[in-house]
Amino acid sequence: MTNVPTPESAETEPVVEDLPDASSADVVEEIPTPADTDASADAAVETPADADAAAETPVEVDTAVETPADADDTTAAPADADTSAEPPAPATPKPRAVPGKPKSAIRPIAPAAPTVSAASAADALAAASFGRVEIDGTVSVRDGDGWREVGQYPDGTPEEALAYFVRKFLDLAGEVTLLEARNRRDGASASELRTTLQTVRERVSGASAVGDFAALETRLTRLDAALSKASAEQSKAQRAAVDAAIAERTVYVERIEALAARDPKSIQWKQTSAEVTELFEQWQKHQATGPRLPKTVGQQLWKRFRDARATLDKHRREFYSGLDEQHKLARDSKAKLAERAEALVSKGEDGIADYRALLDQWKSSGRAGKKADDALWARFKAAGDALYAARAGREEADAEASKEKIEAKRALLIEAAAVPKEKDTAKARQLLTSIQRRWDEIGRVFPREAERGLDDDLRKIEQGLKQREETDWKSNNPETKARQNDMTQQLRDAIAGLEADLEAAKAKKDKGAITRATEALDARKAWLKALGG
Repeated sequence: MTNVPTPESAETEPVVEDLPDASSADVVEEIPTPADTDASADAAVETPADADAAAETPVEVDTAVETPADADDTTAAPADADTSAEPPAPATPKPRAVPGKPKSAIRPIAPAAPTVSAASAADALAAASFGRVEIDGTVSVRDGDGWREVGQYPDGTPEEALAYFVRKFLDLAGEVTLLEARNRRDGASASELRTTLQTVRERVSGASAVGDFAALETRLTRLDAALSKASAEQSKAQRAAVDAAIAERTVYVERIEALAARDPKSIQWKQTSAEVTELFEQWQKHQATGPRLPKTVGQQLWKRFRDARATLDKHRREFYSGLDEQHKLARDSKAKLAERAEALVSKGEDGIADYRALLDQWKSSGRAGKKADDALWARFKAAGDALYAARAGREEADAEASKEKIEAKRALLIEAAAVPKEKDTAKARQLLTSIQRRWDEIGRVFPREAERGLDDDLRKIEQGLKQREETDWKSNNPETKARQNDMTQQLRDAIAGLEADLEAAKAKKDKGAITRATEALDARKAWLKALGG
């Protein structure tokens, strides 16, 4: 007895990448077995060619084996069929081929009454119209103008056999539908979908299934063209995004390289360190959220960025190392100045001059760091405050002792008020000299502001008397008087001559001569008046 080969299991087929796992029930509803199986056994089945559906990839089987009449009934169900998706094996023996009857005898198939959605049932019926089942269970699908055997289902009804291979076609069609849906979804990678489409197309080609393979191939071709166009557009957009990302990262590199190229001595390191940290954070964010750069370009840019940051770190360490040394020198110098200032406290007011010299050295000692500067300055300033406090105490005592002196000088100022009123300059000088002698005998007074005010009031009286004396000297100086009399006489002689010239010009009625003589005469008279003549 010859064993009848069974259809190969769908579980041996390759899994399409990027497609979600789903049972055959997720793609197409199961077609129930029709109730009436008593159709005519000799009628040929003619099917339309315009159905559009999909199924899993089938495996070709050898349909040339004849089934003997005395075959065991236990070989009816396929050995590796999925029991979760396939219809249960019937309990009664299935029809078998009669020995000696031609294999080409075809058994008509009555359409199954759908118990699922109208669309699923319609797809199944349309796919079924492209298949036929022979009396020995061999299933064929219309392939162009002819028929192609896809497998054998000998131990089931023709409806069950056809439903099995239709379901495999609908699974394939479901994968194509899923690819079409993914293509319509925003953000889908066209290149990845094309790879998946090639895998599906390989499974569709020569698949052991029943359905409209011509329509399914048309859908695949149309989808392939759409994905090719979308892939080109996405590639162009990706290149543009990568170029923009390279330009942006180049900006980060150039900014940090510009910082690294600056003179380390001129850099404000607190501000620059914050800027470097910000640039590095921007680099990391762009690397995490931006497009992936070509490996060579990305490594080159990162090397430039890393080298510039390393240079800045080196300069910063050198700067702070030198700064620490400067702070140490300044700290030692200021500590010594504070000790010397504290040693002057015992001198009191007499140590102020030396303290001022120490203060000049303090200003040129440089910075020792905020904390050290504050602590050392507090010591230095405390010593100075003690010195100036000693002087303030002495000035306060002097001010108390100067109250009587201030009153005495104010009385002399009242007496000096008579100096400007004295018409005789010699007597005014004699009075002021007496007041000045007594003023000096009183001595200095404190505070200095009070002394300065009193001296200013007396000085005003002295300057007023001095101006009177200078004026009197100019008026009574014999030499000055002689020169003045001589000039007065010359002016009078000139005026007499000009008056004569004016009379002559008037007699001649010479307007030009009259004008010149008049101007010259007026000028000489003004000079004579200024000399008191």
